[in-house]
Amino acid sequence: MHPRLLLVLCSTVAGCALAADPSLRGTVAQKVAADYPALGSLYQDLHAHPELSLMEERTAGIVAKELRAAGCEVTEKFGGGFGVVGVLKNGPGPTILIRADLDGLPVQEETGLPYASKVRTKNLAGQEVPTMHACGHDIHMTCFIGAARALAAVRERWSGTLLFVGQPAEETGVGARTMLAAGLYRQFPRPDFAIALHDSATLPAGTVGTIEGFAMANVDSVDITVRGIGGHGAYPHTTKDPVVLAARIVVALQTIASRENRPVDPVVVTVGSIHGGTKHNIIPDEVKLQLTVRSYADEVRTRTLEAIRRICRGEAIAAGLPEDRFPVVTISESEYTPATYNDPALTRRLRGAFTAWLGADNLRTIDAEMGGEDFGRFGRTVEKVPVCLFRVGAVDPAAVAASARTGAPLPSLHSSKFAPVPEPTIKTGITAMTAAALELLARK
Repeated sequence: MHPRLLLVLCSTVAGCALAADPSLRGTVAQKVAADYPALGSLYQDLHAHPELSLMEERTAGIVAKELRAAGCEVTEKFGGGFGVVGVLKNGPGPTILIRADLDGLPVQEETGLPYASKVRTKNLAGQEVPTMHACGHDIHMTCFIGAARALAAVRERWSGTLLFVGQPAEETGVGARTMLAAGLYRQFPRPDFAIALHDSATLPAGTVGTIEGFAMANVDSVDITVRGIGGHGAYPHTTKDPVVLAARIVVALQTIASRENRPVDPVVVTVGSIHGGTKHNIIPDEVKLQLTVRSYADEVRTRTLEAIRRICRGEAIAAGLPEDRFPVVTISESEYTPATYNDPALTRRLRGAFTAWLGADNLRTIDAEMGGEDFGRFGRTVEKVPVCLFRVGAVDPAAVAASARTGAPLPSLHSSKFAPVPEPTIKTGITAMTAAALELLARK
């Protein structure tokens, strides 16, 4: 037998044996139950005091304090922002990166919760905006801290290194990139695996969902300035109308998915914003479009972005525009978020641990999504670290059942009405993250 395969099999057997130990599961359950009153209060505090991307000073300070209390050696303000890195060494063995994201969103909370956010703050552009943890990053941080506490309490049952990463600016796609560029894998122990959880607005609380392979999409933001030659609305023949040209471009873009892309290769091209003109009888000089482009495979991404440029140019030629008035297509590399690909072997291994700890009835196989998550970057460096992002249900099971029965949609992530059910969500998240780490760090 190949030595590496033997090592994988031995690790799996050791992890399963550890997961099957009822005394360990009982110890962790007691720790989580004992810690929950404090963690529940921490969650409510984080929820009530969200901070926007690259502005997470208070939040990062809380995370750093909690990691120190769990015994970690902590570095703050890593990566030029409010990144937090906690290292907990416990003998020889693998290094496991566990990530939580810190930032909130510019959303006006409408949950009616007693601890609802009332925060208004100035964003980086100086505009005053409401702020809310509408994506559940407060849940993520609470589970992250709870897992650090639980793992510190059972050090005698695992061996290796835990690398806790509190990542800012996930919502803008900046945080993981800046932390990696600052040398996360050089200045700290390089991980053998990277794991993270994300709450789910569709799974019932108490459940965990996994998927092998692509889990989240490549996300690109594209700006198109459609230029024309303006004039009076009564004399369109003296103009080159950018409104008509923009309309033709919007329609033509839909043929990328329907006629240029293999049907088995998912891609989405959405025009989310179109602005142009000032008055009924004036043909403007330009119209602006904003697009979001989603894909999984990198080659599909490249081909789609090239098609957008080609279609814009081709429609401008068909409209008779001079080359110096062709559309300007800008693809924002700073906002690009790469796809998250869950390593299949790692995901299967963690699913086995989740099943042993939570029971098969509480496991779900979920579908890939076209949402974005910059956690995928931790697996796309030259080190090729295997990663797994799993989902933790956050919705009252009765609400899930009612939605399935009536067809009424549940509040989604980023909704002003999204409100996780805290206790079962947090307890399940801590248990799952702890189980995952123990699976990967089991003493031989």
